[in-house]
Amino acid sequence: MTKKIELTGRPVISSTGLFTPEETITNEELVESFNAYVERFNAQNAQAIDAGEMEPLQPSSVEFIEKASGIRARHVMAKDPILDPEVMAPRWPERSNEELSILAEIGVKAARQALERAGRDAADVDAVLCAASNMERPYPAMAIEIQRELGIDGFGFDMNVACSSATFGIQTAADYVRSGNARSVLVVSPEITSGHLNWRDRDSHFIFGDVATAVLVEDAAMAPDGHWDILGTRLKTVFSNNIRNNFGFLNRASPEGQGKADKLFVQEGRKVFKEVVPMVAEMIVNEADKLGLDPRGLRRLWLHQANAGMNRLIAQRVLGHEASPDESPTVLDTYANTSSAGSIIAFHKHNEDLAEGDVGLICSFGAGYSAGAVFVRKMA
Repeated sequence: MTKKIELTGRPVISSTGLFTPEETITNEELVESFNAYVERFNAQNAQAIDAGEMEPLQPSSVEFIEKASGIRARHVMAKDPILDPEVMAPRWPERSNEELSILAEIGVKAARQALERAGRDAADVDAVLCAASNMERPYPAMAIEIQRELGIDGFGFDMNVACSSATFGIQTAADYVRSGNARSVLVVSPEITSGHLNWRDRDSHFIFGDVATAVLVEDAAMAPDGHWDILGTRLKTVFSNNIRNNFGFLNRASPEGQGKADKLFVQEGRKVFKEVVPMVAEMIVNEADKLGLDPRGLRRLWLHQANAGMNRLIAQRVLGHEASPDESPTVLDTYANTSSAGSIIAFHKHNEDLAEGDVGLICSFGAGYSAGAVFVRKMA
């Protein structure tokens, strides 16, 4: 883009990008690995278990996983070590400071696809927001590393609002466009969630998968054909301990807690379900009303991909009826929960069939609690 344009201050989504790891783990593979670990653990601790000093671990099953979550498989960056009962965590060689970090690497791949789909050059982009739930390091910011790799002359910063990071990032990018502080902003969400998942915990070992997404938010004056007007956004946070991860650099100040289960992902799933569903549904309906939209007339809901049951109930409360797969598409079955990227994957894969004028909703929710809603309209 070389010619000068007159900016409108009206933000749109010009394109999206998606990077999917090649390796997948099916529920059958995951259960086989987990149950091998359980059998080994119980055998090694048989004396304490028989004496009543320790509870035996319980095996998992494909049926349990699919009933609890709707997940059938997940993509990961390192399959073999995760399935190794002696490791059960991702593994790869540490990279030097001069090499592109692994989180930036997958973020760049998603970002380049978004730029290509919009016919955009890096010179046209003003900012990069790395909006994700688990950053590789505190600093330098992942966003700045991605910015450098893409050759963008502007600014970048990281932001973490757990599973709602991408929608919070979209509103932040839209606000930059509205204020005139940026014409074009990349919101990149690299999510290697396999790193924070406790693969030895029966209640959560199946939840997460790895992926990276990118959303290009721009001024309407420079948007390509087929873009999406951002009609309005709404963000909400309510403090809760029901989803938590206590890993951080201050762990070294309390060495007695290092390596304990709370230094990985932990949640009270039933409490989360009970409290988040009504909170999110109410937020969507109230914001739709403020925008003069009938929530029951929303053409499609691209919801956070964490749990099939949660999505079903939220969609029902918003639309007033049981949502069809066309109205509320899922990628949860093959991608699992990809944290902030989930609703963006759903949008990326299930938006091209909508007609001009159709209105939809990108919505995320998760730890914090946090929730973000982005109402969009398909343009010619």
